[in-house]
Amino acid sequence: MCIFAPLFITIAMHLLRTIHRWRLRHQNEQIFMLLLSVVVGLASGLAAVALKTLVHYAGRAVTHIGAMTPVGGNLVMFFFPLLGILLTVLFVRYVVRGDIGHGLPSVLLAISRGRSELPAKNMYTSLVASTLTVAFGGSVGLEAPIASTGSAIGSNIGRFFRLNAKNTRLLLGCGAAGAIAGIFKAPFAGVLFVLEVFMFDLTATTALPLLLSALTASTVAYFLMGTGVQFRFTVDQPFALSQLPFYIILGVFCAAVSLYFLRTTDRVEGWFNRCRSPWLKMAIGGLTLGLLVMLFPPLYGEGYGMLTELLHGDSSSLFAGTLYSSLSGNAWVTIGLLFLLIMLKAVATATTIGSGGVGGTFGPTLIIGGLSGYFIAMLCNQLGLPQQDTANFALVGMAAVMTGVMHAPFMATFLIADITGGYGLLVPLLTASAVTYLCISPFERHSIYARKLAEHGDLLTHDKDASAWRLLNLKSLIETNFVIVRSGGTLRDLVEVIQTSRRNIFPVLSEDDKFLGVIVLDDVRKIIFRPELYDTVIVDDLMHPMSEGDLVRSSDSLSDVVEKFRIGDRYNLVVIDDDGNYLGFLSRANTFSAYRRFISDTSDE
Repeated sequence: MCIFAPLFITIAMHLLRTIHRWRLRHQNEQIFMLLLSVVVGLASGLAAVALKTLVHYAGRAVTHIGAMTPVGGNLVMFFFPLLGILLTVLFVRYVVRGDIGHGLPSVLLAISRGRSELPAKNMYTSLVASTLTVAFGGSVGLEAPIASTGSAIGSNIGRFFRLNAKNTRLLLGCGAAGAIAGIFKAPFAGVLFVLEVFMFDLTATTALPLLLSALTASTVAYFLMGTGVQFRFTVDQPFALSQLPFYIILGVFCAAVSLYFLRTTDRVEGWFNRCRSPWLKMAIGGLTLGLLVMLFPPLYGEGYGMLTELLHGDSSSLFAGTLYSSLSGNAWVTIGLLFLLIMLKAVATATTIGSGGVGGTFGPTLIIGGLSGYFIAMLCNQLGLPQQDTANFALVGMAAVMTGVMHAPFMATFLIADITGGYGLLVPLLTASAVTYLCISPFERHSIYARKLAEHGDLLTHDKDASAWRLLNLKSLIETNFVIVRSGGTLRDLVEVIQTSRRNIFPVLSEDDKFLGVIVLDDVRKIIFRPELYDTVIVDDLMHPMSEGDLVRSSDSLSDVVEKFRIGDRYNLVVIDDDGNYLGFLSRANTFSAYRRFISDTSDE
């Protein structure tokens, strides 16, 4: 029951203060991090329970307001999505007064670019905004907002205790693991979500805190919401080896559906992004979504209720409250409707997000996957092929589409295994997920959360070497404390410069700041104490022109810089912009020191 939430919050705050006092006395970092992971799991579990409870009761209140029209559609429901998006936009603009963030991509960016620090407002803004969106019919999921909330909780607890970047990142991951584990009551899925989506490395340092956080959050969810899980279903039809080819076909189909989902959300959200007026976007999106849910009620909200009924073999729920409810007994009409819902769910999700609603794509991938599996099973059965169990195919389809969209095959597999209470479908789950992953990888190398970051070079991956050279800021490593010499100057000018410089290299520039070459102190030692040459020797005569191998442009990547250090065995490289203007030097020592710091800060061991 949610009435226990204030009690748990009080306990969590008391526990934080107790842990802080213990830390001041003992300073045992490993045990300290384990204690904090429990606190983060407690807080993220409470957040998951609060969000699910809020949306449940708000959604029930909203749907009871609707009035049925004579033709069978709910006329009031047509306006609900628009109202929900309006309330969400008003909340973001006038209460949050700033960007609410971009869900999990913003979390991945914080991991890659910063110290894994997320704004404190992120601990509640996604909760409120997604509740407003989904309760009024927004066709999105709550999992990404709650994972973002859990990440923000972990990040801010790390900042409260002034932890280093590595430990703050670990607590951020604990928050996300706890949130997913709490919302599905699936601890292993929560841990695998962090390992695959956030690309944490599984090490002795990360494994136990992530698992403790996920188990704590699941326990909180069980205590407050009972033992029921998101999809109440027990697998009673065992897997037979003869079904394997049909699960492979399902995997291929789910790969195509995943690619369609990714491309459709890109196009629809791109169209809304090009629309400059937020009010026009809201109006178009809200009314479009209202029309979709009026014609196809299963698109309303998350859609888990409809999917649960499908798992129990009741396809009539697809037709409830529609203009075509009399056709529910026709198998081919049901197959056609399933295909339409697969196509339109992607449009509805992108429309909700693009027009100003707040929610995620985690839930929609589960819904689309379930519909896809049910569609393939019914199609096989109607075509006279060997009979397939629709519920098993729906469950496997959920894992397969999640794999295709999120590139998280193990998380998807164990999530379905956890929420169905067994591993009887482990072989088809792994088979279909693997086929989907193999089929979609040539078209999409990254998950829906990471692809935009990867395009801009902002993605931290398991390949820490490649990530380091891609994500380190070249401009921050440029040394500018070299005293310049102007072309056409004399030895006297150079001597005056040498007296004020602490470096033994002097860049030579033209009057318009174009880089020409360098003068090395060792080359002028023999004449620096001969005053009779001060006015006769010209700087240009002492200058060494630089080859392309000695130059770095500000637009070059650090991997190119490292390659030049390696090939030429150089200790310093000159940095210029694309117009040839001098910017400074990069030194081998500073560049590789920055690399070592990056690896240390991002390593999970």
